[in-house]
Parts: sequence; structure tokens; C-alpha cells
Amino acid sequence: MLSTEEQLKVISSGVSDIIPIKALKEKLDRKVPLRVKLGVDPTAPDLHLGHAVPLRKMRQFQDLGHNVVLIIGDATALIGDPSGRNSTRPPLTVEKIKENAETYVAQAFKILDPEKTELVWNSEWIGKLDYTGLMKLTSNFTVARILERDDFSNRYSNQQPIALHEFLYPVLQAYDSVMVKADVEMGGSDQLFNLLAGRELMEKLGMEPQVCLTLPLLEGTDGIQKMSKSYGNYVGLTDEPADMFGKVMSIPDELMSKYFRLASTIAVDEIEQIEAGLAAGELHPNLMKRKLARNIVELYHGEQAAADAEEAFDRVFKKHDIPEDIDEIAFEFTLNDDGLVYLPAVMAQIKFAQSASEGRRLIDSGGVKIDGEQLEAKSYNIEPARLAGAVLQVGKRKFCRFV
Repeated sequence: MLSTEEQLKVISSGVSDIIPIKALKEKLDRKVPLRVKLGVDPTAPDLHLGHAVPLRKMRQFQDLGHNVVLIIGDATALIGDPSGRNSTRPPLTVEKIKENAETYVAQAFKILDPEKTELVWNSEWIGKLDYTGLMKLTSNFTVARILERDDFSNRYSNQQPIALHEFLYPVLQAYDSVMVKADVEMGGSDQLFNLLAGRELMEKLGMEPQVCLTLPLLEGTDGIQKMSKSYGNYVGLTDEPADMFGKVMSIPDELMSKYFRLASTIAVDEIEQIEAGLAAGELHPNLMKRKLARNIVELYHGEQAAADAEEAFDRVFKKHDIPEDIDEIAFEFTLNDDGLVYLPAVMAQIKFAQSASEGRRLIDSGGVKIDGEQLEAKSYNIEPARLAGAVLQVGKRKFCRFV
């Protein structure tokens, strides 16, 4: 096992906070593998690079010789994490949670070593809490303490409703830490209150408290908003290799260092060399972004897929060719009263736009081409003959041929 200082260099790379850092050093000095906890609520079936940030850090702990515990929050998901919310989450069904969890675990094990991962479901202990047990557990927290959470405090001050069951969420997440005897718990920077609640409960129950490690939220490809499907700026773990490569290549240069540290498998020492080379102007940003994109695609799809994705990227973006393997869609066009096809609706139907209104915005911004010819703004209605057998391109990465 590496020395404490060597481990701390890896563990602290890219993190927001380690609270308290002194306690982590003391735990590492014992040379005994730590139990590192990550709890996830399967509220959505598909993951993106933002979701994968804590999983990447868990894998680093595994590679350092520590034990990781991945908790699937099938019980806490029934409440829904109120972190950062200004309203109560709509409840999920048990069936939907189980369905999401299966997909989540399959994607998580693209990052974690399944042989070295302890996978548990928190319904195993939360589901066994009776009335007396729940009363004993909640008696360790005060309403004043729970209202210290920024989101609860803001909602209370703004007279926005807070459902009573939401107060239970940080309590139950803290109980997870007790049940798995966590040495370290990690989560996003918006999770700090929940992590500290676990530390507090462990202390009150006479246990050695966990260390809280928080990670920053990863901005999406726009470089502004946090990565999210709702913002359309995400890189999905199940994205096709060429699409994933292209999305990573589209991130702003100033985000490269953060992506290297939070989303890649490249060693910390090498990342530091890359950062120094970029700062000194000795390394070209485009070459380093290619290295980043290849690494990320290789992680989720393999080495050959990464090489093919880079080749496809060059074919489309450097040579301005249409990809060879684009999808062919047998589509029956609906004609309007003028005998024309309303293209924004077609784009929404084939999932090239989230809605017809977004389709109109994409056309108006010059982001839509038919057979390589850019559509002018307001060109929403198209002659059906022009679409027959044509290649539709939306943005830089979405292509299809109508057959």
C-alpha cells in the first residue's frame, strides 16, 4: 500500500472538500483498508459523466487497496433527495426504482471493479425499522439542525412547502453510514449536509465518525450549466462511441483539466504534467482534448471503439464528410395543407430535437442541413421530394438518411 502522502495526492485530486483532512490522514496511517461509502438513489435509468464523478473516485480508492461499498438507495429513493430542490420530488414506484437500479448497476460496473465492490440495498435495514426504531433514530436530530440545510432554509423562508417526509432523508442517509460502518463517505458538493449528518449520528452512537469527501459538480459540454439531460449538455455513459468522442471534443478548453481529473483514468502525475504543459503553451489544447476524448471513450467502449470514434470524428469534422454508417430511417412524412413537410415536428419524432419548438430554434440558428446544405432561418416547411433519400444533419453529430 502506498504511503499516506502518496494516497492523499490521489484522493484529493479534483475534490472540493475533505472534512476533516486530519482524520483521513490518521485513518490512512493505520495501513488498514478503509470502508468507503457511496450511496446512490436510482431515480433515472441512464447515467452521464457527471453521475460518474464519484464512481471514478471510488475506483481510485479501490486501486489504492481500499474497500468500497456502493449503496443502492431503493428505500431513500421513495423519498427523493431534496438537495438543491425548491419543491418536493414526485414519488417513484418501487417497480421503477428496481428497473432504474438494474441499469445503474450495469453502468456503474463499467467503472468500479465488481470483484472489489460490496453492493448493498438500503431497504435491507431501513425496511426493517419499526415505529420504535424510527423514533429512536430521529431523536438524534433536531428540527433546527435539519433546517440548517440551505435548501430547506430557503424553502422555509420563501414559504415554499416542505413535506414532512423530506426531513427524513438526511437522517436515513446518515443511518446508512452507521449500518455499513463507513470510514469515508463521498458525494457531490451539494451533499455536504447529508454527509455531515452521517458523521454526527456516528459520533452520537459512539462510533468513530466518517470522513466527508465532496466532489464538485461537473459542467456540461456548454461549459456553463451543470451536466444534465434537461440542459442537453450531457455526455451519456451509453452514448455511441463517435457521439461520445465528439461531445468531449466540444467542451471548452478551460474545462479540460477538470474533465481530466474527474472523468478520466489518466494518472494524477500525468495530469499535472498536462496542466503544466498547457499553461506554458508547450502542449496544443486540441491534441490534449483528443487524448481526453480517447481515454473516456476507451473507458466505456474499449480501445478499438475509441480509435474508430476518433477516425469518424476526423472524417466528419476535418474532412467535412458525411459518416459512412449513418442510420437509415423509413419515415412516412405527413403533409400539411400546402403539401409540405413540417421539419421541426419530424426532428422531434426521430429524437433529433426534444420538441418541435427546439427544432425551430435549431433551424433558425443554422444548425440543420439537408444533403449538406444549411437551411435558412424560418425554413420549417420542406418539399417532400427534397427529403426523399436525403441526409438530414442536426448539429455536428446527428445524421440520418430518409429511405
